[in-house]
Amino acid sequence: MYRPLAYAAVLLALAAPAHAHAQTEEITVDAHGPTTPFPHFWEKTFGSGRAILSLRQDYRDDLDTVHAATNFESVRFHGIFNDEVGLYDPDRQVKNPGLAAEALQTDSIYNFSYIDHIYDGLLAHHVRPFVELSFMPQKMSSDPKAIHPFWYHPNVAPPKDYATWDAMITAFAKHLIDRYGAEEVSTWYFEVWNEPNLDFWGGRPNQSTYFELYDHTARALKAVNPKLIVGGPSTAQAAWVPDFLAHTKQGNIPVDFVSTHVYGNDTADNVLKTNENVPRDQMVYRSVKKVHEEILKSAYPKIPLIFSEYNASYANEPNVTDTVYMGPWLANTIRQCDGLIQSMSYWSFSDVFEEQGVVRTPFYGGFGVIAEDDIKKPAFNAFSMLHRLGDQRIHLDATDAIATRAAKGGVAIALWNYAPPFGEGAAYTPPPTTPGTSKTISLTLKGVAAGAAVEIWQLDADHGNVVKTFDAMGRPAAPSRKQIVELQAAGKLPAPRMEHLAGGKLNLTIPSQGLVVLSVK
Repeated sequence: MYRPLAYAAVLLALAAPAHAHAQTEEITVDAHGPTTPFPHFWEKTFGSGRAILSLRQDYRDDLDTVHAATNFESVRFHGIFNDEVGLYDPDRQVKNPGLAAEALQTDSIYNFSYIDHIYDGLLAHHVRPFVELSFMPQKMSSDPKAIHPFWYHPNVAPPKDYATWDAMITAFAKHLIDRYGAEEVSTWYFEVWNEPNLDFWGGRPNQSTYFELYDHTARALKAVNPKLIVGGPSTAQAAWVPDFLAHTKQGNIPVDFVSTHVYGNDTADNVLKTNENVPRDQMVYRSVKKVHEEILKSAYPKIPLIFSEYNASYANEPNVTDTVYMGPWLANTIRQCDGLIQSMSYWSFSDVFEEQGVVRTPFYGGFGVIAEDDIKKPAFNAFSMLHRLGDQRIHLDATDAIATRAAKGGVAIALWNYAPPFGEGAAYTPPPTTPGTSKTISLTLKGVAAGAAVEIWQLDADHGNVVKTFDAMGRPAAPSRKQIVELQAAGKLPAPRMEHLAGGKLNLTIPSQGLVVLSVK
């Protein structure tokens, strides 16, 4: 139940400064009320920098840190077929009839050495690959000059010969099954390419040539083992899904899931084909809802929907992805998208990331939830807090709360106070000296002991916010080792506060851009 109050609630230690005017509202949670399943769809998969970066120790350290906080299942990255990984080279085969059969096999046109290191490394760290099949090996490309402007310059052209592409996909799939077993590999998701509706695909017309790539790839995978899971179209801006599903239906092409992407600052004309001004905190939901409805109208109304990239920004915006803004943005996105989607892959788990080049400074609006040097951003703390939510969602009418019940009992509730970023674009804008509008919530819990203990985690400008410390340092481009230690400490989420319900009630105030998660045993 949710209803505005005409009076101010009692303020506890969560309160913002007294001069910040507080909005007030009342929320009632019935611990034994009706629930719906609440799988943690927002933390099943994370994106990351390209494939070869997964061999770095700092990548693997960050992987462990995020996995410990979220228990996520898989990681998606570009570039498993990039030349730097070394899979395909038709010129390296030794044509010497005097060599033993084993040597000829070793000197085949395929070299799985780095691929094995990459996937072995993920599995050793308890994470499966979400396999994005990209980009084009240079010696297989129909256009060696079709180079994407990313710093590592992948080739984005179609293959010059689809028989060669099919053979590589077949060899790739067979090798994975030989190494990891069909039972394991049949749990992986194979996604054909990345954002073919943008400049990541050089085929023209881009849709029909991508469909040709998809058809060849899906059929080659299924020919190796029909249990392999394959899908697409992996588009940006929630595009092409009706056309893609109509195409696969008409051609009887295998398809096991739909994937697409969206970011909070994508525009309505690109995503929704309207002239609206959709706010950043609504765009992901609007996109998910759009594609969900398109699937319901298709020949595959029950096919799983995966947004294999999402975030609040597709650009480097330090006022967005580096700041506490991400707490309420993420919570609100989860609230809105629940029930419409099977999985969402946050882009990305770490700033071990080089699309724009080597990272120059810790806080530049990177996509990761961990900055370089193991510095946890507020987004990491938001994921860590929201992971504490249960797996059954209790119905609420509130637009700024999620109430859940865990399988082992207890209630976990997320509450937030959304406010837009202080600035947009690549230039950082310091937070205003005058606090924004705080929000006071009077929370009533039914079905729990009237004086039950409550653990309260909080993320806001003064809690779990490393940027405050970075600002106080003068935002050094290259922090000293001493400063890095200070930043690592400042990025940690504070231990929870302990309170007790008073007659089943708790009053608390959340500052602007604040997120609170509380647990009642």
